[in-house]
Amino acid sequence: MSATDPRSRSPPRTVADFIRAKIRETVHDQLVAEVLVPRDHPFASKRLCVDTDYFATFNRDHVTVVDVRASPIEAVTPNGIRTRVGTYQLDSIVFATGFDAMTGALRRIDIRGEGGLALARKWATGPRTYLGIGVAGFPNLFLVTGPGSPSVLGNMVVSIEQHVEWIADAIDYLGQHGLSQMEPTLEAEDAWGKHVNDVAASTLFPRANSWYRGTNIPGKPHAFMPYVGGFGAYREKCDAVSESGYTGFTLTR
Repeated sequence: MSATDPRSRSPPRTVADFIRAKIRETVHDQLVAEVLVPRDHPFASKRLCVDTDYFATFNRDHVTVVDVRASPIEAVTPNGIRTRVGTYQLDSIVFATGFDAMTGALRRIDIRGEGGLALARKWATGPRTYLGIGVAGFPNLFLVTGPGSPSVLGNMVVSIEQHVEWIADAIDYLGQHGLSQMEPTLEAEDAWGKHVNDVAASTLFPRANSWYRGTNIPGKPHAFMPYVGGFGAYREKCDAVSESGYTGFTLTR
């Protein structure tokens, strides 16, 4: 089988080449097209740009694309933005600087667990959870679509509903059995973290520098945070935990 035979190409490479060809076909100026063509990550390992006339926008006379990787921004001036190679006069600037996904908001709250341990310190080398719901050392702390759950890689509304229902059932279970405290064991947390990483390692996701891994935040530990095993499989795992009397959790009075 020759290297030019389509059968010798991997599905991700084939899809990526198809997308690049479509961008070059849509954008008339090929220099502009080459700026817009993704090259530094496997297809779909970052959020996809679903094209609804997006790429065609760059054919308009009043639209300019600036490659800030080749020409980094040096300063915001009174009249616009200056890059390494030129200055652009602007009426308005819309800042899209990324966000500290999945852990940022929680780390900014001074959440304290047993012995006064701060959640931000517990997660200093990366987030650790059990099912993306509980954290060892933090009794009665329930996360909704936290790291280690499908969250952003599924339908968020469905993910939120599943978590809220599971947590409500867990709290009801505690009340029915005269219990007041629920906390994951370290062993369960470690096992779940290994499972999340093992599943991610079988995909192309970790090969991209993306906010899924925290690479958009300077100093943030790089760890693939969502669970990529699929929402259906994840729901089954959560249901199995609850149906077995909350395996992996310590329940106390």
